[in-house]
Amino acid sequence: MKHLEIKNLYKIFGKTPHKALEMSMNGVSKEEILEKTGNTVGVKDVSFHVEEGETFVVMGLSGSGKSTLIRCLNRLHESTHGEILLEGKNILDANKEELRNIRRKKMGMVFQNFGLFPHKTIIQNIDYGLEIQGIELKDRRKSAQEVLELVGLKGYENMYPSELSGGMQQRVGLARALVIDPDILLMDEAFSALDPLIKKNMQDELIALQEKMQKTIVFITHDLDEALKLGDRIAVMYEGKIVQIGTPEEILTTPANDYVRDFVENVNRARVIRAESIMKKPLTVVNTKEGPKAALRKMDKEGISSVFVVNKERILQGVVSVDDASKLVDEGNNDLKLAIKPVEFETAPDTLIADLLPMATKANYPIAVVDEKKRLLGVVVRVSVIAGIKGIEEGDEDNA
Repeated sequence: MKHLEIKNLYKIFGKTPHKALEMSMNGVSKEEILEKTGNTVGVKDVSFHVEEGETFVVMGLSGSGKSTLIRCLNRLHESTHGEILLEGKNILDANKEELRNIRRKKMGMVFQNFGLFPHKTIIQNIDYGLEIQGIELKDRRKSAQEVLELVGLKGYENMYPSELSGGMQQRVGLARALVIDPDILLMDEAFSALDPLIKKNMQDELIALQEKMQKTIVFITHDLDEALKLGDRIAVMYEGKIVQIGTPEEILTTPANDYVRDFVENVNRARVIRAESIMKKPLTVVNTKEGPKAALRKMDKEGISSVFVVNKERILQGVVSVDDASKLVDEGNNDLKLAIKPVEFETAPDTLIADLLPMATKANYPIAVVDEKKRLLGVVVRVSVIAGIKGIEEGDEDNA
């Protein structure tokens, strides 16, 4: 379900934004508009939607418009043109009171610079959003305590921000946004100011929290690795426009233009590409009802030395080698089950290549890709793992 939908959004800074808007809509470049009108195009004709419970990452270099965009979503910046639909209602039409309620109850925001009150304790910082809603002290402290424990800060209630590390302060900022129980969480470069190790820990914590909360999140970052790690889908911005929207794998494997291609050039593909993207349909399989002669015939036809065995529901039973099937034929035995051996390695379709690599280096047979019911979906061979890491196109694996 579309929780948040943006349609043809523009944000232009300057004294004559509507003149610049008309020029931008007519294809005049950002540079020419600035030169002729003195107006700056911050966001240009942006359209996208965010599904309920999705982590939607907007990524781009400094000056791409991503932070301007997220500030338009809760009207910290007033948009010049377009629609921002929250549950089907355009928040650009909301009056001051309606907008206040949206910010207090519907949308929480986490900033890069934490934005904590230095004179308030941690628990006071967290319950501030409830305080301005008029919630009684006892009730807001109870809610604040629950969120404080959720972000791992139990015991720090009565300390002040200056007594906490940067990572802990960012947790307070996150808790303050969460305590109002918003439907949508806006995170503007939330982890950018943190040291690399603390940043990684916060990313991991956000992923763990999201598994519990299932919030709709719009996350802004200039860090591609962060975008690939956190995003269910990613929007890449350039000069105020969105140039591509896709899953992390789509962004990495099918970049829309040279800008995106350059962006993803040095990414560790093994930490993004999953088994389902590199698996192949098995050349053939054998049913448990078939005999060793049928298995040998299929292996001979495809030029392979082993074959996976499935039952009528395509649930994986094991693997049969050409040697074991031949031995049964020589003995005059038609019971294929006697030749079935356990599968060496099987994996889920969402397993990362990085986790497949240790299997591939040890496997004598292809790696079986199965679903939660152990139905055979496909196979991954060693060369496909290598090709997936290197980004080799299908058909070029022989040169890997």
